[in-house]
Amino acid sequence: MSAIRLLVLGAVRRHGRAHGYQVRNDLEYWGAHEWSNAKPGSIYHALKQLAKQGLLHAHETAPSTAGGPPRTEYEMTAKGTEEYFRLLRDSLTAYDQKPDALAAALGFIVDLERAEVLEMLRDRVRTIQEWRKAVTEYYTPAEGPDRLGHIGEIMNMWVHSADAGAEWTDGLIRRLEGGAYTFAGEGEPFSGVRAVLAEGERNPYGTGERHPGDEL
Repeated sequence: MSAIRLLVLGAVRRHGRAHGYQVRNDLEYWGAHEWSNAKPGSIYHALKQLAKQGLLHAHETAPSTAGGPPRTEYEMTAKGTEEYFRLLRDSLTAYDQKPDALAAALGFIVDLERAEVLEMLRDRVRTIQEWRKAVTEYYTPAEGPDRLGHIGEIMNMWVHSADAGAEWTDGLIRRLEGGAYTFAGEGEPFSGVRAVLAEGERNPYGTGERHPGDEL
């Protein structure tokens, strides 16, 4: 799964209605341009494609409150909401997702209810453990990679990655069981960049580069 779809849909949903630069600003505040393909050009392209697919509704342009040129504002459709939650749940559950997909899901994890998130994370741990068991039927880390020559390092890397993934997920489960963060139905969640930056204010975590899509 490409993380850009989840990131853009989630960013638009957080605002209710958002133009491209607002979406870009949110995602750069998260550092998404560093750990995913959420570069400016990809963000603006995704907005247009999601609108074509009926997942976003593109409203007529309106003047920017910061005094800039008119911009198209996007709003989530019912179809887009359904797709957003499908991508979010898939990214939290599947062990074989790319790291950027999991990172994107973590950014929107509080849009789900706490009990559901905990259930999905426990499923994730079980999936990792089952995957590790299948791998170690052919390779045991204690034997070291030498038995398979340098090819053993491939197995070594994946087993260690599985162990680290399970350990991290267990830690997150414990934090959530302890009441960390505010989830759906529990109150107002953390609002992120919207609570920090005013309209038109420079994002200190962004690239600072202009892009033609900034005017859209």
